[in-house]
Amino acid sequence: MAEIQQQADSGKGGKKRAKKMSTKIDMTPMVDLAFLLLTFFMLTTTFSKPTVMQLNMPVKPKENEQQSEIKASNAFTILLGENNKVYYYDGLVDATSKPELKLTNYAANGIRQILLAHKSNPDLVVLIKPAEKASYKNMVDILDEMNITNQKKYALVNIAKEDSDLIKSSGL
Repeated sequence: MAEIQQQADSGKGGKKRAKKMSTKIDMTPMVDLAFLLLTFFMLTTTFSKPTVMQLNMPVKPKENEQQSEIKASNAFTILLGENNKVYYYDGLVDATSKPELKLTNYAANGIRQILLAHKSNPDLVVLIKPAEKASYKNMVDILDEMNITNQKKYALVNIAKEDSDLIKSSGL
């Protein structure tokens, strides 16, 4: 509570002096209210939950363990190019075979429909190869598509020189 204190008159009869008044404001209710509001907001606030994608990483292979080779008939390769372009082909590229490269986009009727069409092969392994000029958003988008289409086997692989040459020679 605010109060005004007055000094008592000295009782001497001489010169009349102006009364000095001092003000004292009691800050206790305002501090109480501040802490009450602070406590209220701390108890009623819900923390934002992290919105991250769960990604299972493969187990590091032991030195003597052999890596299994992927059959070309069970491989589906997705190349992430620059300017939000997605190229894909069935199989693997090597020096002897040159698969037909096709172009699609990240829309629901683009790469998603193609992945769903390949869903009939239970041994299908999707190889995702981002080019050097591919954006991080494109890689996140393709991982989202893997999650949406419920692809069980997929891998992020460095793009090979044959794949880069295939993109350049395709003219797409």
